[in-house]
Amino acid sequence: MLYQTFSAAFSQFNHANINLPNWLDRSISWLIVSPNMHKIHHHYQMPLTDTNYGNIFSIWDRMFGTFATAHVKELQYGLDTHMKAEEHSNIGNMLQIPFNLAKKQ
Repeated sequence: MLYQTFSAAFSQFNHANINLPNWLDRSISWLIVSPNMHKIHHHYQMPLTDTNYGNIFSIWDRMFGTFATAHVKELQYGLDTHMKAEEHSNIGNMLQIPFNLAKKQ
């Protein structure tokens, strides 16, 4: 119960679209997952998609070699399979993607 409580709270924090001062974000990312640290995980291309998995403590990514840094302002979010297609810029079309993929299989 304690883990789930902290996980839910930290998930809201590290997925928040907030801009902490760089010095503060870097400082807290030594112990906990900061927003800028986790944003790297949502970049659209590998190898950055395979980094910064943690949701509470950043120590795990540092221990297992999955910690990465990048200039957050240069990141592009999304999936490399759906980046440039015009039909994926419409919310209605995006909601249909899972159903269209199921038909193809």
